[in-house]
Amino acid sequence: MATQSEQPKLIIPSLGSVYAALDPIAYPMLRIMMGLFFVPHGAQGLFGLFGARTIEQQAKSFGRMGEFWGQAHWVYYINGLEFFGGLLMAAGLLTRVVAIQFVGFMAMAVFVANAPRGWFWTHGGVEAPLSWGIVCLFILIRGAGSFSIDGAIGKQF
Repeated sequence: MATQSEQPKLIIPSLGSVYAALDPIAYPMLRIMMGLFFVPHGAQGLFGLFGARTIEQQAKSFGRMGEFWGQAHWVYYINGLEFFGGLLMAAGLLTRVVAIQFVGFMAMAVFVANAPRGWFWTHGGVEAPLSWGIVCLFILIRGAGSFSIDGAIGKQF
């Protein structure tokens, strides 16, 4: 039985040096990529970019989840979270504060908004928001990590 201190045997040992070289930037790349994935969605809703629907149309769409959600302030909150929160996550500033909001947002998307449409993202199902939510949960647990403002100032929020 292998102990934790033993390194696993690589099928292609010559790739070991590549893995070792990329290891320090792998997690920051994930955090930055995840944050930047949200930004265009927020820009679409806040600034009318990329063929966006109006705030009223978005609120009507949110209203499918119930009257409580079909209000413009939720549209502004979610679009603001996607745009500004995505930038903060990518920069690694207030990372956990943002990540927990994304986890909640993606949970709502999975269980309330997208569940009736099934699994596949191509039909508006839960596949994409569930994947994004799991990555955000990982970021919430792990924190900002290296190459982040949180790390540079020595605070993990």
